[in-house]
This record gives sequence, structure tokens and C-alpha cells, in this order.
Amino acid sequence: MSIPIGARIPPQLMRQGIDEAARLLKSLGLTAIDLPELNDQAVAAARRHDLTIGTVDMQGVPKLLSPDANTRRQAVESVCQQIQGAAAAGCRALFACLVPERLEQPIAESLEYFADSFTPIAQACEQAQVRVAIEGWPGPAPHYSTLGYTPEVWRAMFARVPSPAIGLCFDPSHLVRLGIDYLRVLEEFADRIVHCHGKDTELLPEKRYLYGSLPARLDPPPRFSEGSWRYTIPGAGEVDWRRVAYRLQRIGYPGCVCIELEDAGYWGSLEQELLGIQTAFAHLRRCFV
Repeated sequence: MSIPIGARIPPQLMRQGIDEAARLLKSLGLTAIDLPELNDQAVAAARRHDLTIGTVDMQGVPKLLSPDANTRRQAVESVCQQIQGAAAAGCRALFACLVPERLEQPIAESLEYFADSFTPIAQACEQAQVRVAIEGWPGPAPHYSTLGYTPEVWRAMFARVPSPAIGLCFDPSHLVRLGIDYLRVLEEFADRIVHCHGKDTELLPEKRYLYGSLPARLDPPPRFSEGSWRYTIPGAGEVDWRRVAYRLQRIGYPGCVCIELEDAGYWGSLEQELLGIQTAFAHLRRCFV
């Protein structure tokens, strides 16, 4: 089984315009793309360059976890329209990172709002044959208030909204920095894996000695890091991508692996971004054979 390998569009590449971004990704050999929003131009660019659409970013996500019921209702209506639009365009997955409006909002509170908002969203997804891919980025320090970045919370979320239309974007980079067994996640949540990000994390033992597992208190952290770890491209971190590939293939994973470029070594210019994507792609292509 061949799994398409693509990319999210990093900032300098996005500045070239969606059509040129799609063309450049295709020129590197990629076969998929994640779109930052759903519109005719973006969909047409993907189709023109024969790129599979991995996910489309869901808009208005924080309002889905608002304490205000009317705000949540309006956000749900908007998302349901996005679901219908995605289905009409042939897109089968919406990407969401559930960061609440209030960064200090407790996870338990967000969980209740999630159940209220995502029950009708799940129904709309089932009718349209579209799924939601929830990413497990913990969110910014010090609150780490994103809903859904540990197995503990995923179990609670899926107990409240059991629909298979609500699933996960498997991103092992976050699991590595948190010390969570990313391969076990693939086993337990096999039927919930909607999408996969090609991103890695390097652990930094000397920095871990200095800071522990918490962010640095005095030293300014470098880009894409909190001190004792740093996000990086696949092949430069701790993730065994051959083992990930084997498990995805074994569970019959139907989606893509899209490179999410967050690596300080490949940042700041279009040339660096393209080099980072190309280097990541070369590693993933050797693993997903």
C-alpha cells in the first residue's frame, strides 16, 4: 500500500501564492498537500498539480470551546457549512487544534463544551462522509490548555462523542516531547487516525539537565523549542519512521503523511523551507516504501 507524502505550506512558501506553492511541492516529488483554508482557488491548485488534499484547516475553532452557548452555536453552524463545502470539493478531512479562546480555561471545562459542540459536528460529518483530525499540540506555556493531546483526554473525548467521524491527526513530535509512547498510540487509537504529520522531535540531554522537563526559566528558548527538546524534520529526531510506516500500513491507514516544517535549521527563507521539505521527504520516502 502506498501512502501519499505531502506537506503543510510553511510561511515563505505560502507567500508565493497557493498555485506556485502547489507547483513547487509537486516539483519536489510530493503527492499531497494540506490546505490552510477551503476555497475554489486552493482546491483548483491542488487538482491542477495532481496533489491529493490531505486536510483543510477548520476555521473558527476556539469559539467551539467558548463558555458562551450562543458563541458555540454560531461556531458549530459555521463548521457544519465548512463540512458541507469540503464534501462538495471532494475533501475528506478537516484539521483542528482545539485551543480555547481563554488560554487559562481548564481541560475539564473545555471537555464539556467539546461534547456540546462536537455532537452536532459529528452528525454533519457522518452525513457528508468527512472526518475531523484533531491535533495534539499541547498549546502555549504555561497553561497548555489545548483539548486533546494525551491518551487520558482522548479517551474522555471519544467517550463523550463516540462517532468515528471525530478522530486524530497523529503527530509523534508532540508525543515524544511529552514522553508518551507514540507507537502505543497507533495501536490504541488505530481506528481514530485520520491524518498524520511528518514532524519529529530531538531530545537534548544537556538542556534537560539544565531545565528539567519544564520550559527554561532564564534562557530564551530557541525557535520551535522550550529548552530540553526541539521540533525537527523526520530523520533528525527520535521517531522511528519505519516502525510508524509499518503500523500505519498494517491498520490500513487511508490518509496521507504531510510534512509540517517546524525546524529552526530550515527556516527563514523560501530556499531553506524547500530544502527542509525535500530533506524530510527523502527520509519519509525511504520509510514508506
